[in-house]
Amino acid sequence: MWAPGAGNGGTYRLLGAAGATAAVAGGWAVGTLPAHDPWGLWVPQGTAVTAAGYALAYGGLTVLVVAWWMYGRTGAGVRDSLVTLGWWTAPFVVAPPLYSADVYSYIAQGAMVLEGHDVYDVGPSVLDPAGPGGDAAASVGGHWTDTPAPYGPFFLIVARGVTWATGGTIVPAVLAMRLVALGALALIAWALPHLAREHGRSPGAALWLGALNPLLLMHVAGGLHNDGLMIGLMLAGVVLALRGRWISGSVLVGLAMMVKTPAAVALLFIAVLVGRAAGGGLPRRVAKGLAGPGAVAGAVVVLMTLLGGTGFGWVATQGVAGRIHTALSVSSDLGLGLGELLRLLAGTDPDPVKAAVQNLGLAAGVALILLLAWRSATGRLEAVHGLGLGLVALVALSPMVQPWYLLWGTAVLAATAAGSRVRDALVVLSAALVYETQPSGSTPAYGFVLAALACAAGVMLLRKERAGRGRAHVPGQRTPVETAVETGATGAR
Repeated sequence: MWAPGAGNGGTYRLLGAAGATAAVAGGWAVGTLPAHDPWGLWVPQGTAVTAAGYALAYGGLTVLVVAWWMYGRTGAGVRDSLVTLGWWTAPFVVAPPLYSADVYSYIAQGAMVLEGHDVYDVGPSVLDPAGPGGDAAASVGGHWTDTPAPYGPFFLIVARGVTWATGGTIVPAVLAMRLVALGALALIAWALPHLAREHGRSPGAALWLGALNPLLLMHVAGGLHNDGLMIGLMLAGVVLALRGRWISGSVLVGLAMMVKTPAAVALLFIAVLVGRAAGGGLPRRVAKGLAGPGAVAGAVVVLMTLLGGTGFGWVATQGVAGRIHTALSVSSDLGLGLGELLRLLAGTDPDPVKAAVQNLGLAAGVALILLLAWRSATGRLEAVHGLGLGLVALVALSPMVQPWYLLWGTAVLAATAAGSRVRDALVVLSAALVYETQPSGSTPAYGFVLAALACAAGVMLLRKERAGRGRAHVPGQRTPVETAVETGATGAR
């Protein structure tokens, strides 16, 4: 997919910027608009404007995806890719929330912390509609209104600061949260080239898949998901650990865990890196690897929990998201189907059956992560590559899966999986899953149809490109792609 010199990067940069601008322009009419905006900027429009907004949003998104796909064939280096990232991100800066209402939960939870509510026991509905965060609470999607926060204390400290600084007023609070998201995107863009160089991969290729990815732009720059902050801190922590600064790295991963707990997977693989550097027998390496990073991250967890003043209730709320059925979760789909079948045949309650299958899926994911960590510890797998595979396995087998969860592992594998079928799969899925969610945040049935069509088109294009490279390849001679991947030459531009 990453083919040096195969196209005009400047042309695709402009094309992608035009697509992003159109997607955002449509989002002003059909984005995840607040229930009440006292400034009158993000308000519903008439039927004709709404229809035009959807056409513009989907058309612009498709142009962005095509531009991204073609840009990946130009072999652009780090500097050019960072410039392109700036162009493609700029239209999102002042956009309303797109593709998700989660940012309203963040603002409301920040207001709850300010007012002394227990965010790990009650939901945003406890806020006074006329008080700070009241408009945000009214804009929270569906069942989340009464759902406790599943996020760690560090993120709630950030949310509290945003709500305090803006008074919880919708427009400035959302824009402040976007600054946090853009900071996270900058951290991702900093870490990816360093990770790629550490693994002898192309830094430009890593930025293309890990930062320019339309799925990331949609759901971090547009949707403001705090997954971006988790990923940025996690990647930066891994970079430091690879350079021998595992204490600082463990601190950053500990902070990432205090945003969303799946970042704990990175701590396990940092432990592998520390253990392998320690030398000696395997038991000694395992003990040292687990003890050092674990103690550092544990101290960060305790400190953030105490500073946040929210208590340790976050431990008990990690499963709240699993109560929601998402069609992308294989274990939830299988559990639901099996539960309904048994209900028809034996009259049993389907919910315990579904929960059991979900737990089995999660256990299988954890087992795969441990296996990958073991293979990394014994030198049969690169530790960071194992981390990326582990995060993908965790998402694939989790009881709740959202499109942007794919970014957890993609951001890591972008720097380690050059030229592999795993990378090809992530490219195709990234292009397809952008269609699964409407700009308004809902997940209509036609979104899955569009995603399936995009997935089929992506597979066909990759097969065609692979066949073309095969015909052009002289036996015994490296292709430009192989040379660039092995030397990282494309990142030196």
